Amino acid sequence: MNGHAAARVANGNVVDTTSPAQPEQRLRISEIFHSLQGEADAVGWRTVFVRLTGCPLRCVWCDTEYAFHGGQWRTIAAVLAEVAVYETRHVCVTGGEPLAQKRCLGLLAKLCDAGYEVSLETSGALDVVEVDPRVRKVLDLKAPGSGEVACNLWSNLDHLTPRDQVKIVIADRADYDWARARVAEHALAACCQVLFSPVHGRVAPRELAEWILADRAPVRMQLQMHKFLWGEEPGH
Repeated sequence: MNGHAAARVANGNVVDTTSPAQPEQRLRISEIFHSLQGEADAVGWRTVFVRLTGCPLRCVWCDTEYAFHGGQWRTIAAVLAEVAVYETRHVCVTGGEPLAQKRCLGLLAKLCDAGYEVSLETSGALDVVEVDPRVRKVLDLKAPGSGEVACNLWSNLDHLTPRDQVKIVIADRADYDWARARVAEHALAACCQVLFSPVHGRVAPRELAEWILADRAPVRMQLQMHKFLWGEEPGH
């Protein structure tokens, strides 16, 4: 028998117990690109973005609808090889909703094993309990203006650490009041960083800033830096 076979002896006969080779795990990838991180606590750092295809949500202000469908099947090894080309420490796995593909968990772990600073942008609608603890989670809670507030999985808040962030995208004053109430209700500012972000073109950044200042809200305001640099162009 060759060196790749396995065998045992049963009743004097050699029995081949070789199991078929397991196919390499693949994910459907919308795009992989090199840009500057425009949000969260890694803003400004050169980052490789791995955007997975698919999302069960349909937020009314979504700016990545092109990632709902299509993409190409790529092995995890191929994804890691492409990420390595850009020679950067930061990798962001995003979507769509990356956790909609179960094999995303394996990709996150492999990226961490390779020594990258890995962040995960997730809607908060899918369970994060199995996400590798080395990953920084950016949990995007959905305010009423998104049209998907019913999809928030509130138990996810129990799995946040000081390394993680909660982001709430604000479309109007009602969203802001809802978000401020949820921050207080769940004591979010005590367990992680909380980010309020205006919907591009819907809420003036100055207006949101003035609401936060007037209320002395314990949150960090953020703007999407990449929108100011590249507008709505995909791949940035």
